[in-house]
Amino acid sequence: MYARGEGIVLNEPSVIALNSRTGEVLAMGHEAWQMIGRTPSYIVAVRPLRKGAITDFDITQRMIRLLLQRVKVSRFNRPRVVICVPSAITAVERRAVTEAARRAGAAEAHLIEQPMAAAIGAGLPISEPLGNMVIDIGGGTTEVALISLGGVVALEAVRVGSFDIDAHVQTYIRREYGIAIGERTAEEIKVRIGSAWPTEQEYSAEVRGRELMSGLPKTVILSAEEVRDAIDEPVSAMVDAVIACLGQAPPELAQDLIHEGIHLVGGGGMLRGLDLRIQQETEIPVHLVDAPLECVVLGAGHCIEAYDDLKVMFMDTRT
Repeated sequence: MYARGEGIVLNEPSVIALNSRTGEVLAMGHEAWQMIGRTPSYIVAVRPLRKGAITDFDITQRMIRLLLQRVKVSRFNRPRVVICVPSAITAVERRAVTEAARRAGAAEAHLIEQPMAAAIGAGLPISEPLGNMVIDIGGGTTEVALISLGGVVALEAVRVGSFDIDAHVQTYIRREYGIAIGERTAEEIKVRIGSAWPTEQEYSAEVRGRELMSGLPKTVILSAEEVRDAIDEPVSAMVDAVIACLGQAPPELAQDLIHEGIHLVGGGGMLRGLDLRIQQETEIPVHLVDAPLECVVLGAGHCIEAYDDLKVMFMDTRT
């Protein structure tokens, strides 16, 4: 969350833990993330946002209200809210996001597409007649946008993201070793030894889980090459989206990319070797931006600041 004049004031995972018997919210953010796979049956840790869209309207509304309360927003000082959304979601899903924010306490709710916000947050010259390509890989979606003169010239979006990579790691270990692991363990494996392209230093990881046949705990050793093969399908889908977007680019802007390169943002973009994989497939330089996780929210924050400045200028002119 970004607050005008303050910068980033909150950085938490979009997870909420509930008591299914009473409906009481027990935890949110990092605290709720630690509960995934470790709770009794009546306590559920859920992600109300999947594939960039709302899967549970009521829980999303409660989560937004809690987020606003965390940054000292009450019903007496209702804020204007700008929400970054994937460009792949439908008009119905957009209305659901806006309505959830209003019911949670926002006076106004406006939407901005994530690729545009990411380009602004990365400091790219989007207002110039120059080709700027951004690859935004989030938890549930991958969006590739070519931006010039403040608008999107070409766009390709697929509902594949970091969560799909985690799921493929889980499926591979279940299929090859007969061991069940949780979502958090799969993410830890991805972060520790996961890669999209061979790297100089590759390690193995000790994986602990429950053996399906006996039901007993078991430990296996997983190599980086195995993980790379396991996640090849979602990574290939991301690369194909980049190639499809490049195929839509006008020739004049396409040649700009040879010099400017492609900019990689989002948490999924931090997968080791992903920039090298895309560069190998497209023969265009790929750069991971300085703050890939915060890039989108910083871009939305800049939009808020610019809007307020323009409003003040308009009021001064009219006066």
